[in-house]
Order: sequence, then structure tokens, then C-alpha cells
Amino acid sequence: MKQKKTTLSRRSFLAGSAGAIAALGGKAAWAQAAPQSNTKIYLFSKHLQWLDYERMSEAAAALELDGLDLTVRPGGHVQPERVKEDLPRAVEAMKKAGLTIDMMTTGINDPRDKHTRAVLETAAALGFKHYRMGYFKYDLNHSIPEQLDEWRPMFKDLAAMNKHYRLHGAYQNHAGRNYLGAPIWDLWQLIGRIEPQELGCQFDIRHATVEGGQAWPIDFKLIAPHITSIIAKDFYWENSGSGWNPVNCPLGAGMVQFSQYFDMVKRNQVAGPLSLHLEYNLGGAEHGRQPTTMSEKNVFDAIGRDLTKVKTWCHNSGL
Repeated sequence: MKQKKTTLSRRSFLAGSAGAIAALGGKAAWAQAAPQSNTKIYLFSKHLQWLDYERMSEAAAALELDGLDLTVRPGGHVQPERVKEDLPRAVEAMKKAGLTIDMMTTGINDPRDKHTRAVLETAAALGFKHYRMGYFKYDLNHSIPEQLDEWRPMFKDLAAMNKHYRLHGAYQNHAGRNYLGAPIWDLWQLIGRIEPQELGCQFDIRHATVEGGQAWPIDFKLIAPHITSIIAKDFYWENSGSGWNPVNCPLGAGMVQFSQYFDMVKRNQVAGPLSLHLEYNLGGAEHGRQPTTMSEKNVFDAIGRDLTKVKTWCHNSGL
């Protein structure tokens, strides 16, 4: 059982917040007690981009999340060029709400970039342990092996920086025609000989299912020793008339086999936090747009429903 992380009650949160955030109250079905699990669950803060640090943190606490996977990247809650000024402010708000400081999502993929050291140094000093990298994309007009050889030293150098700052860096496998990591085997070639606590994989089961179909368990088994955090989101295939495309949807409404997935997480002893993503229609909140065109109540209800499902699957798998 996890210790109670905050003294901020749902009632006190609602009493201190104005407008539609008060709609979090009431007797929504998802608000009933969810099973307890040992997995720490964080919300990708992109979906609360329309809230300031204080309201974002209060909302996450009221929803009974462990914390936020904070966007520290261009267009995020914290801009890289202002990390020394703004990241402490965001952390202060999260701590005041009783949230755990642990995860962030960055645009970092080059250790030589002018903002990389400042972001990692500041985050480490404030207590962050896990961060997601930026992306690499293939130029399909050039050799794939040659591009992997070009990126390999960057991964090794970034791993060395992570070791210095005691941070767990992770590259997310992302679906797409030219993303490094979409087929998994290519990412394994880059991180397979790096200590996972220095630089590993943030495993995204939605993207792995899109690209791996029925073979995603093989991909998972290959990369499992290097997974340091995981992502939960769902999708289904739809033919729009011009071809088949993946469509994002609420957890459990799509094609991802979550029960099997979390059982494999347990069997392979994958440890680390979980980042909850909601990429389906939330009036723009799914893309980090601000303001949203959907009511705050509906956004919070969607988060609450998906969170309850994740807690239930983790509990049932012994996580």
C-alpha cells in the first residue's frame, strides 16, 4: 500500500477553486474508490497545459494522481530557456499540492544542445529522477544503419550526463513511418549496451501495438530489461475511405491488450513509474492546446475514468 501523499481533500480543493473546476465534485462513477496498487501513476501534463502551475497541481492532487509528468520542452509548462526560473516554481506548486516530484518530458536528444545541461542540472537538483528524451527521425533517402551509427555516440554521451546527474533518461518508442524506435529493434541496437538506469526506454504500449500488431509481446520482451518507465493509452483502426488509420480512444475502448500487457510488465519485473496519456478528443487538451473547447468537468471526468482503469489493471496484475 502506498502512503497517503497529500492532505488536500477533494472538498478543500473544490472549495478553493473557481469556475468549472468545481465540477470535479459530485458522484461520478470513476470517483468511487479505485483499487490500490504499488505503481506510481503520473499524468502527462500536456493535457493540463491550459492551467497554471497551482491549478494544474491542485487538479492532479484532487484526481488522486501520484504526480505529473511535467512538460519541460518548447511549448510545454516550462520552456527550456527559462528552466532555472520556472521549474522551481512548478515544483513548489506540485509539492504544495502533495504531489511526488519524479517525471518530466523534455525535447532533449543532443547532449551538446545549449539547454541540455541546464535542464538536467536543474531537474536533478529539484528531485526529478525520470525524464523522456526528444525524438530522432530517419531520412528515408539515406542508409538506416549509417543513421544509427550517427546517433549512437549521442546516446552514449547523454547516458554519461545522466549518470553524472543521477537521472534516468528514456527514449519513447513512437509509431510512425520514420521514427527511430517504431520497430523497437533499432532502439535496442542503440541502448542495448547502455546501463538502463542511465538511458533506457519509456515503453508505449499503444505505439508498440500499432507497429507490432500481434507481435508486440516479442518487441516488449526484447526491450524489457531496458524499460525504466511506461505509458498507458489506447487506439483502434478506422478506414476513413482513403486508407486505414489509428484513432486514439479512451482506455479499454480500443485494441490494446492491457491485461496481457500489465501481466507481462509484472512477469518481466519491469519497474518504474507510469505516465497516463489521453490523446483522444478532449477539446484540444489532448494536444496541449489552451484554452480547450471542452468543459473542464468533462476533461477531468475523462482523466478520472482512465486513471481508475489503469489502477484496476495494475492491481489485478499485482503491480
